[in-house]
Amino acid sequence: MTHAPLPIPVAAALEAANAGAIEDFLAAFAEDGAVDDWGRVFRGHDAIRSWSDAEFIGKQVRLTVTGCRTAADTTTVSTEVGGNGYNGPSDFAFTVADDHITLMRITG
Repeated sequence: MTHAPLPIPVAAALEAANAGAIEDFLAAFAEDGAVDDWGRVFRGHDAIRSWSDAEFIGKQVRLTVTGCRTAADTTTVSTEVGGNGYNGPSDFAFTVADDHITLMRITG
């Protein structure tokens, strides 16, 4: 599916997740960036790594982008999730500042 270009840190995070490259995934985030997984917030690289090891990259996640939309500093990416954890449609809202993700919120 064709979609609008993603902000560079968002594209980098998705590519890193699909490649199983945790260091590259973390590099897309600001040092104090966070993941909000349905209200559970993991702030900072160490916390994001722990969450990802247990529930994201550690589950061999595969994200196929099915659409995206941007409003102000937030890009919401619709995906089809595969891997050894959750499988199905999901939306990720990425807030970007200064070329890094400050928040990745799983929204649907």
